[in-house]
Amino acid sequence: MSRTTLSAPVPDWTDPDCPVARALDLVGDRWSLLIVRDAMDGVRSFTEFQRRTGIARNILTDRLCKLTARGLLVRRPAPSGRRQEYELTDVGRDLFTVILSLRQWGERHAFAPGEAHSALVDQHGTAVPKVTPTNADGLPLDVDTTRVRKIS
Repeated sequence: MSRTTLSAPVPDWTDPDCPVARALDLVGDRWSLLIVRDAMDGVRSFTEFQRRTGIARNILTDRLCKLTARGLLVRRPAPSGRRQEYELTDVGRDLFTVILSLRQWGERHAFAPGEAHSALVDQHGTAVPKVTPTNADGLPLDVDTTRVRKIS
């Protein structure tokens, strides 16, 4: 799939010049990111998305349509041929780092010490290390070492 992320118009951007605002306009509601999270975990069917999230059918239908129209999911006939299933596109898969960062932030700040929670592990069962952005020299970046520059 191409890098184009929009196949359905978004009528009013919250902040037309800000990539963060545009991304949130596309996937910033609770349900969309949980659907993407579950698709990354291998969920494909409407029924399984609903079971895992607890989302109402009408809201799930709306979010699946939007995520499909915006190029994050593709809808295909299930192997049985009787139903449809949803699969992440390259655009949807590109949200992995976002989901990982949210997960790691949640692990650090959304649970009391010692409170049980899920953890993301690699294919060998080892915990995924903390994501830390770095500059070209490998030095850590944070809010004090970056700034926004408008690109024309």
